[in-house]
Amino acid sequence: MIEIQELTDTSVFGQIAEHQHEQVVFCHDHETGLRAIIGIHNTVLGPALGGTRMWQYASDAEALNDVLRLSRGMSYKAAISGLNLGGGKAVIIGDAKTQKNEALLRKFGRFVQNLNGKYITAEDVGMTTKDMEYIHMETKHVAGLPESMGGSGDPSPVTAYGTYMGMKAAAKKAFGSDSLAGKRIAVQGVGHVGGYLLEHLAKEGAKIILTDYYEDRKLEMAAKYKAIAVDIDEIYDQDMDIYSPCALGATINDDTLSRLKCRVIAGSANNQLKNEDIHGPALVDRGIVYAPDFLINAGGLINVYSEVVGTSRQAALNQTEKIYDFTLQVLNKAEQEGSHPQKAAIRQAEERIAAIGKVKSTY
Repeated sequence: MIEIQELTDTSVFGQIAEHQHEQVVFCHDHETGLRAIIGIHNTVLGPALGGTRMWQYASDAEALNDVLRLSRGMSYKAAISGLNLGGGKAVIIGDAKTQKNEALLRKFGRFVQNLNGKYITAEDVGMTTKDMEYIHMETKHVAGLPESMGGSGDPSPVTAYGTYMGMKAAAKKAFGSDSLAGKRIAVQGVGHVGGYLLEHLAKEGAKIILTDYYEDRKLEMAAKYKAIAVDIDEIYDQDMDIYSPCALGATINDDTLSRLKCRVIAGSANNQLKNEDIHGPALVDRGIVYAPDFLINAGGLINVYSEVVGTSRQAALNQTEKIYDFTLQVLNKAEQEGSHPQKAAIRQAEERIAAIGKVKSTY
């Protein structure tokens, strides 16, 4: 189940202003049944690039909340990774397994095209590279296209590699060694990114515990990697060294914090802290090393950025490998400042945006 952080202002413009978004576009089409929201957070560094996810939200308010948090995270992700991109995200409201079709996706592409390049979309939860092909039929502002179409392909393997690098850096901070051999690692969500992450962990000899929203996927991955499979809500109660949230957000909250028995949290999910100001410091108090989500899951964005600027997949992998060093820098900086890693990472990202803002205005 998706968990959404509560915002202090429930009005639409209040929510938009809370994180200083530039633009939010509500997309509706009666003929195809499309209901979507595109959030553009900040375009000082360049056009907003961020994936489109399709999810059956409980309410339109939850969908808006999610797209606002996700697009903000994309701004920070691009900034802290040194990319010349702004932050954006889109959500299509609906069941990806039963309601997604060519007409709906192409209509969404028309809405993306109407933004004239201010927002570039890509693959996210509930979407595939094939879906990007449909959207691309109506707009050129798509990244993460199949390699057969000149794109960079599925960004998931690169996202997983960056998450793996960030996890190793956090392990170095917590345990004094970045080796994951023998470490008990609980992975929540073994879809596109989580599945590729399991491959890295298994090769290094980690002891894997896993769960997933979809039972068939969970059992398949458990058999493939000789892992222990548990129910979705039982993952927090496992005896583990590292917790790796790789599904949807806000799984670090008041309830789970009292249950987690780990020294490190490092995963690919966005917005892992339900409330950054409460749960960020709480992790420090509990002696848990937290690798900031938007920092270590930036590999996918780095990959699609390579497509936008025309560099190679290898160049993207080389840049993604640097997430190890960036993560250690942020963890050390947070410790020196008496802060928590998420706050230190946000400050670093905002400082770059502010500095470039003196040179240029929004996109």
